[in-house]
Amino acid sequence: MPKVVILNDASVARGGATGLALLQARLLRARGLAVVFASADRGAGAAALRDIGVEVHLAGAQPLTEAAPHVAATRGLYNPAVARMLARVIAAHDGPDTVYHVHSWSKALTPAVFAALRPVAPRVFIHAHDFFLACPNGGFMDYQAMRPCARRGLSAACLTTQCDKRSFAQKLWRSARQAILHRSLPRRAPWGGIVLIHPAMAPRLVAQGYPAARLRVLRNPAEALSPCRIPAETNRGFLFIGRIEAEKGIEELIGAAQAAGVALTVVGEGPLRAPLSRAHPQLRFTGWLDRAGMLAEAQQARAVVMPSRYPEPFGLVAAEAVLSGLPVILSEPALLAPEIAAQGLGWACDTRDPAAFAALLRLVADLPPAALRQVSEAGFGARAGLCLTTDAWCDGLLELYAGVTGSLAAGPG
Repeated sequence: MPKVVILNDASVARGGATGLALLQARLLRARGLAVVFASADRGAGAAALRDIGVEVHLAGAQPLTEAAPHVAATRGLYNPAVARMLARVIAAHDGPDTVYHVHSWSKALTPAVFAALRPVAPRVFIHAHDFFLACPNGGFMDYQAMRPCARRGLSAACLTTQCDKRSFAQKLWRSARQAILHRSLPRRAPWGGIVLIHPAMAPRLVAQGYPAARLRVLRNPAEALSPCRIPAETNRGFLFIGRIEAEKGIEELIGAAQAAGVALTVVGEGPLRAPLSRAHPQLRFTGWLDRAGMLAEAQQARAVVMPSRYPEPFGLVAAEAVLSGLPVILSEPALLAPEIAAQGLGWACDTRDPAAFAALLRLVADLPPAALRQVSEAGFGARAGLCLTTDAWCDGLLELYAGVTGSLAAGPG
């Protein structure tokens, strides 16, 4: 069986990519594989990993958001401590059956992770949870115009456009890091593969120079919020679950809900929660909820709305809602939107068009119970190709590893 070295910015989950890296460690250990976890942080999650038999290596870096500006500006481009750590890990663990799997790298590992891995490139998999491999700001999103961006990363049009959330200086810094990435991660080097969480990510990466032959699609795992179908047809309100910030489209959703005269519950935290809750006291803002709390809200919802302004490669909230029998309304840029609409699991909408968005909310609110039940039943329990079970996801990982090592994959434990 292969030995797997998992590389990630952090050892404790604060986002989806780290959550998947930690899930991968647990699943592989459950199947009896040797697992090494290397992260750039100081090991807040190291004890939990060691408890399940994972060997942990740490670069000991302070989070860039907490570091002095001059330290963050330089170390964020290329962290030599990461390169030194990985050199030690490779020296201790490399062999023909050792596989390296990179998850989140843009917050702390930096392009140094790829420079260190170049000698073992044929057994390296790079998980593209976002577009940081191809776009300086990671999302193909113009945050100033608040619309998706079609520019080629580091092209003249890209470099002269202020698309960053913060400032043009930050955009130039991100562009410098992207140039370092291209040197550290030669796109035509014999990497084991770049793992895409949705097939529609491929054209963007190919346009940026990554060979199509290196791209591997492995959908994310997801589980239903509810073991029983949520009877959406008997519910009235709409539900948003996510970070409350502009790019998530929350302001458009609130405006459309008011225009349509429908009830809306907002689950989550973020910089816009306080001002929006003050401006709209008629809406329910719950803050972040645990899974049981989210289920309680979902059981009262007619549909879940995911109105992100940028091309989200995946949407865990949407997948979990569909599997629970909740119809989903997505913005057109979301990569899941065409599939969900085509399979009758929900609707796609230009959420930047206030009239169209409000009209769709009103249509779903007025849909006859039998029609909405049909949408609900189409999604409940049937993954419809949107996502995988955790076991199927682990099987997919092991199949990738077998392709570069020849080692037999371990079956479910």
